[in-house]
Amino acid sequence: MDSTSVDWSMGSAASRMADWQTAHDLGRRLAGASIAVTPVQRARMREDFAELVTESDGLIRDFTGMSADGFRTRAWVMSRGEWIGANLKGLQRLMEPLAERMETVKLPGRAEVRRKALAVQIGGLLGYVSRKVLGQYDIFLPPDDEGLLYFVGPNVAETEHSFRLPPRDFRLWIALHEVTHRVQFGATPWLRGYLRELVDMYFSTVQLDGKQLMRQLQRAAQEARSGADWRGVGAFFLLLSPEQREIFYRMQSVMSVLEGHASFVMNELAQGRVGDLAKMKRSLQARRHSSNLERTFQRAIGFESKVKQYDAGEYFVRTVVDGAGMAGFNLVWADRANLPTLAEIAEPQLWLSRVVGA
Repeated sequence: MDSTSVDWSMGSAASRMADWQTAHDLGRRLAGASIAVTPVQRARMREDFAELVTESDGLIRDFTGMSADGFRTRAWVMSRGEWIGANLKGLQRLMEPLAERMETVKLPGRAEVRRKALAVQIGGLLGYVSRKVLGQYDIFLPPDDEGLLYFVGPNVAETEHSFRLPPRDFRLWIALHEVTHRVQFGATPWLRGYLRELVDMYFSTVQLDGKQLMRQLQRAAQEARSGADWRGVGAFFLLLSPEQREIFYRMQSVMSVLEGHASFVMNELAQGRVGDLAKMKRSLQARRHSSNLERTFQRAIGFESKVKQYDAGEYFVRTVVDGAGMAGFNLVWADRANLPTLAEIAEPQLWLSRVVGA
């Protein structure tokens, strides 16, 4: 998609919050080039994912007892630039409440400078992530697009080529993970609203007052000097107020469950269906390895925290399923009160005792 064809004028406060075209253009430049994919290879990948998401739907339904209502699951094999564009649109929708607040407050500095500065930050971040992501279920898509899954074709092809992975098997493995996310939200009506509520709660606490912000920065500096342990969640954690930290913990716990459940399901269903699963796991671990400088950046943006969510969450899910069966674990979807805390994710027996009574 040519950047000049993108229409960012959504008529919302968020559309005026940042220079989204600059973010889009910068992100595309930073995304860089990947290995060449021929038209035939691209068409084959589209056909594969179209078939594999349908196959995954049935496998996941039978294994978990969960199914998604609404539109059928569909795959969009996209370029890095298309992934950036789709996520910028999603970010606009997500940030609307904060943007509306900002328009009621007189902020220091020139508005155009702020818009450009925010665009550079957003574009830089998405440009970097666009080189890493293989697949995505966009939680906050408009209702008409429900069931749409993103697969970043160049990254999939590059990973298959670099680690010599069998394409069909690798694509099934990826599809299982993303379709599981779709099923989680499709089978749990309250889940999307709960996450949206957490996001809105966080944005409602963002300080727009300069004096309050300075006090927050001073507190963060004091905590850093006192030796506060922030390394597991990223340096930005120090900037959060106590209220924001509570929201962050709740968000982290639900994301750990979602990612851990998707990893558990994909790995269990891959048994006997995906050749050399151990090699695929090693390949993804190797793909995450990076230079010291890049690891520092990943920690700063919370990238390492997301990887840990997979591991901690999968341990929780596996332990609960072993102890109470799939039906016992599925109680987690019955009500938001059944979601585990971070302490329960670390010690699943606490959750089993509280929710299952085991």
